[in-house]
Amino acid sequence: MFKSDDTGKLVLRLALGILILLHGVSKVTKGVDGIGGMLASHGLPAFLAYGVYVGEILAPALLIVGLFTRPAAVIVAINMLVAIWLVHRKDLGAINGQGGWALELQGMFLFAAISLAFTGGGRFGLSNK
Repeated sequence: MFKSDDTGKLVLRLALGILILLHGVSKVTKGVDGIGGMLASHGLPAFLAYGVYVGEILAPALLIVGLFTRPAAVIVAINMLVAIWLVHRKDLGAINGQGGWALELQGMFLFAAISLAFTGGGRFGLSNK
């Protein structure tokens, strides 16, 4: 009955973009020093923490408006892989108290981003692709 690939892509873009953007707003208000410390503890330069602004502010904003959707989705996917590596890797094989994957939120963000990287944003966006 309801068949519109473009509407589905819009819903996916908005959901992923808004939910990731909220994490970015938190980084803007609280800073990225904690991320810099985690990077430094792995032998990486702390200044790379500022890349989170690209992955959690710029890329989600592009997803929301439907501009450069595929590259923005790739950036979000990379951001999620780094977040999983830095913060959540100990939980990769863990099950939570409700029987779900301990990283289900991070997994949904990652796989939604990968999906949009493959499909594009649809015609309900600024790039119309």
